[in-house]
Amino acid sequence: MTLNMSFLRNVFLYKCLFALTFWNHVSLSVEDELFTSVSKNFPEDVSNQKITSLPLLYTKSRQSETDGDWVVIQNTTESLSLSEIENKNVKKLIALLSNFRQGSKLRNLTLTNVSVNWNDLMEMFQTVWHSSVEYFNINNVTQQLDIERYNFDYSGTSMKALTMKEIKITDMYFSQDNLYKIFADMNIREMTIADSEMIHMLCPSRKSSFRYLNFLKNDLTDFLFQKCDNLAQLETLILQKNKFESLRKVSFMTSRMKSLTYLDMSNNLLRHDGAGVQCQWAESLAELDLSSNQLVDAVFECLPANVQKLSLQNNHISNVPSRVAELKSLQELNLASNRLADLPGCGGFTSLQFLNVEMNSILTPSADFFQSCPRVRELQAGHNPFQCSCELQAFIQLERRSGGKLFGWPAAYVCEYPEGLRGTELKDFHLSPLACNTTLLLVTALLLTLLLVAAVAFLCIYLDVPWYVRMTWQWTQTKRRAWHNPPADQEAILQFHAFISYSERDSLWVKNELIPNLERGEGSVQLCQHERNFIPGKSIVENIINCIEKSYRSIFVLSPNFVQSEWCHYELYFAHHKLFSENSNSLILILLEPIPPYLIPARYHKLKALMAKRTYMEWPKERSKRPLFWANLRAAISINLPKGDENLYEETD
Repeated sequence: MTLNMSFLRNVFLYKCLFALTFWNHVSLSVEDELFTSVSKNFPEDVSNQKITSLPLLYTKSRQSETDGDWVVIQNTTESLSLSEIENKNVKKLIALLSNFRQGSKLRNLTLTNVSVNWNDLMEMFQTVWHSSVEYFNINNVTQQLDIERYNFDYSGTSMKALTMKEIKITDMYFSQDNLYKIFADMNIREMTIADSEMIHMLCPSRKSSFRYLNFLKNDLTDFLFQKCDNLAQLETLILQKNKFESLRKVSFMTSRMKSLTYLDMSNNLLRHDGAGVQCQWAESLAELDLSSNQLVDAVFECLPANVQKLSLQNNHISNVPSRVAELKSLQELNLASNRLADLPGCGGFTSLQFLNVEMNSILTPSADFFQSCPRVRELQAGHNPFQCSCELQAFIQLERRSGGKLFGWPAAYVCEYPEGLRGTELKDFHLSPLACNTTLLLVTALLLTLLLVAAVAFLCIYLDVPWYVRMTWQWTQTKRRAWHNPPADQEAILQFHAFISYSERDSLWVKNELIPNLERGEGSVQLCQHERNFIPGKSIVENIINCIEKSYRSIFVLSPNFVQSEWCHYELYFAHHKLFSENSNSLILILLEPIPPYLIPARYHKLKALMAKRTYMEWPKERSKRPLFWANLRAAISINLPKGDENLYEETD
C-alpha cells in the first residue's frame, strides 16, 4: 500500500511538471533526484521541498507564444522576475505565488509592468505577504477600477523590504485609509515608494517596525508625519525630490523619531528665514542632507545639535555666521555650489574633519584656515574663480605646509582672474617676495625715495639750483610788477650803451680806467653804473634787471674777485637770460686778470660756457696796446641811442 501511494504521487508530480513547462516555457532541473514543481495545483504535502533552479528562458520583455502568459525575466533558485502582469493572467500568477510557502527557497520577487484591478493587486500583495519572499519589488504599476477597503492580514510574513516604483493611481476619489493605511501599517523593516506622485502618507496606527523609509520623487509636503509617535524605530528617512518648504516643520516631524540617524531632504523647496524661529530635531540624527534647496545663511540657526555629516550643497548660502549654535559633533560639512566669498571658520565646528567648498565665489581664500580648523584633514576648495594676486600666495604656500590636505590639488585649482592668467594652475603661479610683502615694498620704496631725494639735493647743491630758482623768481616778480604797474615816464627804449658789472674790489680800475676812457671825448658812451644809476626805493634785483634791459650791451669785468661776488653772479645770470630770451649779442667779457679754472665755483657754469664759446677782451698790461683795446671796446658798444636818452641820462646822473 505504501509503495502504491508513493508511485501514484510520483506520477502526479511528473504530470504537473510537464504541464508547467509547456505552459510557461520553462524547464525544471533535477537536484538530488528530488523534483519540485511550481504548478497552480502544487500539493501541500510537498510545499516544503527544495525548489531547484528555474532556468532563464526569456530575457526580453515580450509576450510568450501562449496568449495571456507573462514574460519570465529572471528565474533562479532564490529570485524570480516576471513582467507584463495583466488582469487576464493575474489569477494564474496568484495561484503560482501561493505555492511559495514559507520555508521555500524563493527570496526575491520582482514584478514589472503590472496593470490590474485594485482588489487583484491587494490579493497579490497578500499572497506574497504570506510566502517565503523577503524582498518584493514591483515596478510600473497601474491601478485600475476604484480603490476599495481591503482587510489586509499583516500576520505571519517573511517580508523584510518592499520597493514600489512608478505607481499610477487612476482613481481620483478615494479614502486615504483605503490606500495609505495599507502601506503605513505594514510590519516590515524597509519600504520604498518612489516616483509615484504620492501626495501623502499616514502615520502608522500602531508602533511601527519600519527602520527604513524611502519616498523618493513624490509630491509629499510639510504635513507628512506631523505629530507621529509610532515611528520610534525608524533609522533612515529619504524624502528627496518632494515638495517640502518649511525646514522648521521638517525638524518637528523628526522630533518624535527617537532612533532616526539619517535624513535626506535634498532637492526640495526648503526655506528658513530665521527671525527667532525655534527648531526641534531628533537628538539621534547624525547625518542630514539639505542639498539643492533654497536655504540661506539663517539655516545655521536651525540644525540638529548632534549632526555629524551635513550637506548644504547647492543652496544660497553666502556666509557662515560667526555666532552660530555650536555643532560640536559635526565632522563633515558640504557647502559646495553656494555663494561663499571666503573659507568659513570653525568657531562652532570644533570637530570638523572634512569641508567641501567647491564651486563657490571664493577669489582669495584665507590662509589661516588650518589654524582656525586644526582638526580638518581634507579641504575641497577647487573649481572656484581664484584671483591670482599677492593675497593668494599665502594660500598656495598653505598647500605646501598642509601635507596634502587640499583635495583635487593641483588640477582643480586654476586662476580665473586676471584675464592674462586665466587657466594657469595655482602651483605654477609665482610672484616675487618684494611684490607681495607690503612692509618690504614700503621700505624699498622709502629707501629709493630717500636716495632719489638725496641725489636731487646733491645735484641742486652742486648746480646751485636753489640760487637759480630764487633768481628766476626775482626776475619773474620784477617783470610782473613792471607789467601791472608801468611808470608814467617809462618807455621801452634803450637809455645806455652798456651796463657795467664788476666786483667792488675792482672798482678802482672801473672808475679810473673804464669809465673815463669811454665817457670822455668824441662819441662819448653812456654807461649804467650801480652807484649812480640805481633808482632808490627799488630792490637791487629790480634795478639790475632794469639797467640790463635799458642797455645795449652788458660789460662784465672778469677777475678772481668777480667770481667771488654774489651780486656779480646775479648780474651775469640776468644778462645771460636776456641773451637767450631776446636772441641778442649783448654780452662783452673783459678779462681784467686771469682766472684759474679751480677758482671758478660750480654754480658759475654759465661763465665757463661763455668763456669757452665767446670771444672775450683781455686787459693788456702793456700801455702801448691799451689805445687799441679802448678802440675795440668803443666799436663793440657803438650805437646811436634815441634822442630822449640824453635828457634821461642827465636826470639820473
